[in-house]
Amino acid sequence: MRRLLLILLLVTLAAPALAADKPDPRPNILFCIADDWGWPNAGVYGDPVCKTPAFDGIAKNGVLFNNVFVPAPSCTPCRGGILTGQAAHRLEEGGNLWSWLNPKFPVYTDILEKAGYFVGQERKGWGPGSTKGWKHNPAGKTFKNFEQFLAAVPKDKPFCFWAGTSDPHRGYAYGSGVKSGMDLDKVKVPGWLPDTKEIRNDLCDYYFEVQRFDRDIGQRLEQLKKAGRWENTLVLMTGDHGMPFPRAKCNLYDSGTHVPLAAQWPAKIKPGRVVDDFISFCDFAPTFLEAAGIKPPKDMTGRSFTNLLTSDKSGWIDPVRDKVFVERERHTVCRPNGQSYPVRGIRTKDFFYLRNLRPNLWPIGDPDVFRDCDGSPSKTEILKRRAEPEIAPFFDLSFAKRPEEELFDLKKDPDQIRNVAAEAKYADVKKKLRAELDKWMAETADPRAKGETDFFDTAPYQGRRPPQKKPAKKGDKK
Repeated sequence: MRRLLLILLLVTLAAPALAADKPDPRPNILFCIADDWGWPNAGVYGDPVCKTPAFDGIAKNGVLFNNVFVPAPSCTPCRGGILTGQAAHRLEEGGNLWSWLNPKFPVYTDILEKAGYFVGQERKGWGPGSTKGWKHNPAGKTFKNFEQFLAAVPKDKPFCFWAGTSDPHRGYAYGSGVKSGMDLDKVKVPGWLPDTKEIRNDLCDYYFEVQRFDRDIGQRLEQLKKAGRWENTLVLMTGDHGMPFPRAKCNLYDSGTHVPLAAQWPAKIKPGRVVDDFISFCDFAPTFLEAAGIKPPKDMTGRSFTNLLTSDKSGWIDPVRDKVFVERERHTVCRPNGQSYPVRGIRTKDFFYLRNLRPNLWPIGDPDVFRDCDGSPSKTEILKRRAEPEIAPFFDLSFAKRPEEELFDLKKDPDQIRNVAAEAKYADVKKKLRAELDKWMAETADPRAKGETDFFDTAPYQGRRPPQKKPAKKGDKK
């Protein structure tokens, strides 16, 4: 009897230790995000020049998504949407570039950390902006690199890591793409840019940095394998908005909001699938939480797409995912009194409807510098040659004022160049999409739903602020 009691005592004492050694069944999360990488610049999407073996490998091991859109084509509000799972206009001043994300908004990284996850990030996390009130970047505690992070992860804990980068953000080393062996003749120039040698060269320089980002993520995937965390890690690889070219970044057209996305999770995702359902970046936070067995907060406007990840189907899967909403407010300070250029849009499979809420303003900033478009050889080429007949239409597409409403028939015009909003045969489509956009704005408490507001104009700009111009007064000389 005494021997039996001793055995029972030893088993009881050993139980906690045995439980501690048992691996946590919840998945690790590795979120890889580029800076200014747009769709379809990846090998698996058919780009003839840009080679992305790491991204292509994730797609092969898991699922490739064709219709993924950012909530706003600007770094700060986009990254805020990822972390909070909320539409950009709900984040108060966080809806602007170079702003502040109020700590009152729950972020998935903090929620996971409180639930026992080991959380970290490298290089570019949330931002640019002020982290006032946060103990560290909202994306997580900063580590030197992923390898250092993995070494610090307790063996009994799942991890969540944000692998950020500044590639392919400008500036570029001029001619770096061609010097690396890229062929200018194979470059596919988008329909909204002029097909010139200078533009092709600039695109190759952009591809060069996309490939560098891809190489960096390839290294992190190897480190993941080495750490023995491969099977139960959900890996997502994407970019925060369109490429830094005229009519792309900072614009709501597909060139600014449509981005690549591939995901793998060997333990759960059937490999080699391609999904067409619409996904917003606001859907990432609830997806990560649901994968970890956590119910997303009610304030999150995004919806989990774990059902798409774990499905065995391809193509269109969830009938509810038939649309996505996009928006923008102030990017840089480039109009009198810090005025924003607010736009709201709804994108479906066949149509794209946009409403420019201040069509009297210049969409890319006042004509002295058009500051909402990053400086580049492409921008210089278009501005320098704007008077030439073959270049003038591209100048208008990128920099000219825009009407209050824009509508694009995507089957006939995938590059979104010809606005058909004023054509009678599209009246019913426009009316329907306008109503759906209004409904979304009202349901998500968009400050713009009730009309004009100067909130986004007066919100502090946390970056370097250029000299302010005062609005012209009546009678002033032009």
